[in-house]
Parts: sequence; C-alpha cells; structure tokens
Amino acid sequence: MPEKTKIPILVQNDPWLSPYVDDINNRTARFENRKKEIEKNYGSLQAFASAYEYYGLNYSKKEKGWWYREWAPNAHALYLTGDFNKWDKESHPMKKNQFGVWEIFIPDGKSGIAHESAFKVHVVGNNGSMDRIPAYAKYCTQDEVNYDFTARAWNPAKPYKWKNKKFDLKTPNEKPLIYECHIGMAQEKEGIGTYKEFTEKVLPKVKEQGYNTLQVMAVQEHPYYGSFGYHVSSFFAPSSRFGTPYDLKELVDTAHGMGIAVVMDIVHSHAVKNIAEGLNEFDGTEDQYFHPGGRGNHDQWDSKLFNYGKEEVQRFLLSNVKYWIEEFNFDGYRYDGITSMLYFHHGNISFDHYDKYFNDTDWDVLTYLQLANVLAKEIKPHAILIAEDMSGMPGLCRPVEEGGLGFDFRLAMGIPDYWIKLLKHKSDEEWNIHEMWQTLSNRRYGERTIAYSESHDQALVGDKSVAFWLMDKEMYTHMHINHESLIIDRGIALHKLIRLFTISLGGEGWLNFIGNEFGHPEWVDFPREGNGWSYKYARRQWNLQEHPELRYQYLYNFGADMVKMVNEYNIINALPGQQLNMDETNHTMVYERNNVIFALNFHHHNSIPDYRFRVPEKGKYKIILNSDKKEYGGFDRLDDAMTYPTVTLFGEHFLSIYLPSRVGVVLKKV
Repeated sequence: MPEKTKIPILVQNDPWLSPYVDDINNRTARFENRKKEIEKNYGSLQAFASAYEYYGLNYSKKEKGWWYREWAPNAHALYLTGDFNKWDKESHPMKKNQFGVWEIFIPDGKSGIAHESAFKVHVVGNNGSMDRIPAYAKYCTQDEVNYDFTARAWNPAKPYKWKNKKFDLKTPNEKPLIYECHIGMAQEKEGIGTYKEFTEKVLPKVKEQGYNTLQVMAVQEHPYYGSFGYHVSSFFAPSSRFGTPYDLKELVDTAHGMGIAVVMDIVHSHAVKNIAEGLNEFDGTEDQYFHPGGRGNHDQWDSKLFNYGKEEVQRFLLSNVKYWIEEFNFDGYRYDGITSMLYFHHGNISFDHYDKYFNDTDWDVLTYLQLANVLAKEIKPHAILIAEDMSGMPGLCRPVEEGGLGFDFRLAMGIPDYWIKLLKHKSDEEWNIHEMWQTLSNRRYGERTIAYSESHDQALVGDKSVAFWLMDKEMYTHMHINHESLIIDRGIALHKLIRLFTISLGGEGWLNFIGNEFGHPEWVDFPREGNGWSYKYARRQWNLQEHPELRYQYLYNFGADMVKMVNEYNIINALPGQQLNMDETNHTMVYERNNVIFALNFHHHNSIPDYRFRVPEKGKYKIILNSDKKEYGGFDRLDDAMTYPTVTLFGEHFLSIYLPSRVGVVLKKV
C-alpha cells in the first residue's frame, strides 16, 4: 500500500490549502534536508552562519595581527591595499586555496593595520583590475567630497561594554508597539542626524509615548542616502553617516535600559548594483553572489538579486542574520521586500487564487527564509521577526514545523493603502462602515499581523501622510490653538479616529512612523538633484509638537495615551474584535476586544444623545479613553468621571451614552 500523505498542521488549520499538501510538505522537507546537510558539514546552523568571523578583516589576539579572507573563486589575483602600505596595489598579494578563498595575514608592527585604518582589496578579474570594498566589511566611511567609500579596520582599545545585555523580549514579542524611524532624518536640523543625537533626543520621546519596540531603518551601509537604505552595499557595516559601530551599540543598549526592544530593517531582497561599493561582479563574474542574466536583475528597483540556493550566498546572508543579533544585540528583523523575494514575478500580479502562492515561487527563497528565522530564534528565542509581504502567502507567520516560514508577524500593507484611497477618493459621507470593518479585520487565521494607518511608505515624496491628506495647506496657517478652522477640526478628529480604529481592530501589533503621531505636516524627501540637495524635508520638526500654542501637541498626546491604553488592557494580543453594533445611518461602530468596548462615531455631524447599544456583560462602565478631550484637540463634550450602568432588556445588557460626531470612546467595566 502507498504511504499515507502527512497532512501538515498548516493545512489542518486551513482546509482551503488541501490541494497544496504536497507543496507544503515539500517545502518542509527541503528545509529539513538543507539543515541536516549544513549540520553534517559545519556542525551546526550557527557555526555555518559565523562566516563573518572567518571572512573579511578579523584581528587575532593569539597571533597578534590581522587575517583578511575573501571568497572570490573566479578572480585571477587579489591584493590587500590601504593606508598601512601607502595604497600599494601589489605589495600584499593574497593566496588562494582550493575553495576559492583568498587570504593574507598582516602582523602587528610598523607596517601593521591600526584601528580605523582605511583599506580596500584590489581585485584582478575578467572585468579588469579595480579596488573593491571587502564583502564582509564591518565599517566603511564615505568621503564627503567625492563620495568614495573605503573600508576601515575596527578594533577599539576598549570594546563596548554592554549594560543591558540580557534584555527580556517576551513582552515586545507578545504585543509589539513599534516606533518606526530613520536615524538620519530624526532630528530638527537640516542635515543628517546621528546615533548619539537619536539616543539623547528621540529615544526619550519613544519611551514617553509608551512604545516597547523601535524599528530602525537604513542601518546597513548604502552609497546613496536618498535610497532610504534600500540599495545596500556593505551588509555587515552600520552606516557611518550616523556615527560609529560603538555609537549604534550605545543606542541599542540605552533603548534596552528603557525597556524598548530594537528591531532592524534588514534588506536581503536585493543589493545595490554599483561595482565600486557593492558585491556586483566582485570576482569578475556576474554570478558570484547573484543570478546570472536577467534573473539577477530587478528592473523596477534597479538592483541585483541574490542566488539564494548557492551555498556561499546562503552562508553570507545567514551570517548577516547572526551578526547583527550577536554583535549589536538587535532583537529581530523587519524583512524588507518579502513579496519580491518569494516569486519570480516579484509580486507584479493580483493574488486572487491560492494557486498564485504555489506557482512561480522561488523554492530556494522559502528554504532560505525558514533557515534565517530558525537561526534567529536559536540565538534569541523571543526575537521579533516581521515580514513585509503584500501577497498573503499562507503559513508565512507560522512555525516551520507546521509547514510555515517561521515569521512572527506580517505587515498589514493593505490597511494604509485603504486609508489613503478613502481620503483621496471619497467624501466623509461615502465612507462605508462595513467595508472599513472588513478591511481592518480581514487577515489570515492564526497568523499575527502588525497594523498601521501609515508608515514610511505613505510619507515618502510623491505621496502624503494621513495628516496631510486630511488638512493639506491649512496646516501651514491654522494649526495655532487660537485659529479656528473647520478643516483642521475635521482633520484632527479623523486622524485620531483612524489611528484608534486601526490599532484596536487591525492586528496583533501596532506601528507608527516617526512624526506621524503628531501629524507631521510634510512628506519625506531626501536630498537629491531635483530639490537642490536640500535636507529641508528629510528631518522631523519636533518644535511643532513641543510648541505650547500649536495643535500638533493634541495629536501627540492622544497617540501616547492610546498606545498606553492598548498596552495596559492587552488589546492587541487578544482575540480579534467582535461587532456589537453597526449603524450605517450614524456611521457608527461599536465592538468589543478583550472585554473593552470601543464606540466610534465617524459621522460628519450626527452627535447622538442617549446612544444605546448591547454589551456582553452587566455592570457599570467607565471611559478609559475619549478622543474628544480638550488635551487631544477635542471639545470636551463628555464627562470622563461618569460611570454608565447597564440596563437589561429581554435578557440582554445595554449601555447608553452620549456619542458626539467624529469621536471615539473606549469603555471598560468597573
């Protein structure tokens, strides 16, 4: 008799996946076989992912000198060059072994390499002779005049001493409240902010608002600042624009001391195609790290695509996963461009059938992601692993042993798109509460989601933030507390409602992009030729939030109290919200999540006295958050000191409250 097919847990939980049992079993088998192969050849997955300790420039205390190694199997010759040998391109030739690895040892002494010495590797290959940045470079600096990058030795006399090495990640993983940021644009000044400035000035604001997780963008070194960090050149080097590796460690350590986890935006979906700074044609061939031909190019992103099935490429990327956790104590990753990675078409289709998840899929990518997530959890069991995927790949956020890919969360990319579409194309009267509910509550069962009303994607030039869509140019003239404006009143009210609705219903986590919490009035536009290389829009104007006579403070105050409320009452790590009342006439929704009642009135003018709705439990209820408070820019039409007793009719319990227009009220049983 033929062996009975094993039904993965993933399929048991979602019968619609039944036709794809073999596909799911196969992806699990591929992972298990690859992991066993790695363990057989290297001893363990972590040993395999420790290539950064072997490749690149590493100091040996025992041998008193520097080892430099580079994998370049098709190169004709390699020479180490730098300020230690006056940039002589031939004085320090490297030797090649049978595995295509070149190496050289530089002992300490007069001709040795010092801390922060500049160096490159001179590569002779089929594409000519040129100086290159080592693939495993751990620190690079860019010349401010000609923008040329150089690698630098990093071996400080006093290594960073961690104060909060053992940070407890359990709470941030259970209910992540994420503050997404970019170090360079986080400051008030028209210039590039630093790790130190962020640590001193912005981290206290993150703590003040109740966030427990920081998501840092653009950490990996990249040649063009305006790429927002997405065209990575040196995967192991923290961007020197913001400071030194020491400064970045201090930022992470300080955040941990405040009870804040730090997640890094990791870019393994593609790489910069630049030859001078990046990996492209490193050994003289196009297919050393990347796929050959057209498959190795991402035309939309103007970048190169890794060959995830190749052993040394897999080792390079997995070592990168381990490196940032081990060396900088990061608490996990937000993986960029997962949809592009998963499919050969890079996501340029509509995912309207389950077939789309199993056809045209790059199985090498699935195996790589499974290995990466298992590795991260081996190192940090409560690591936070977030996937930026818009396809809805089944099992993306389920354990590998269930047939999944091992992520903890996926980003709810459809929610911010929905809000922008609504604000852009429909009047308030046309908003459909059933459509709103469906958009925010529709997610895969058992796979946790990070909800957000906007992120950096919506703030970048070419689009507008939610605040800008709501209030536009009126923000420049009528945000003073004494200037009356119906546009500003509407904008502030809806900005609060949109955030409250999204955080309470949209997922099992929350994300806010830096500045959006106080309605930052402008888009993000990095310096470029088209704007005269200006930093005017590549910064955050904290003075607006801090000014006592501007209304930005109201949005900030509400955002902080909202985040603290969902944290205190465990809203986002509870079961999904349940409808109690859907009122089309008054554009009002009432729902319950974790025994907390949310009553949201989106109507543009209907304020409802004695508004009665059903609640699950009998008793007295008290307001725990009220968007109409004066300190939130509201009109103080409700008395938060009141308690509201239920009335029992026909065996059901009802509450009756005054619910003003464009107001959200949150109630809890006393």
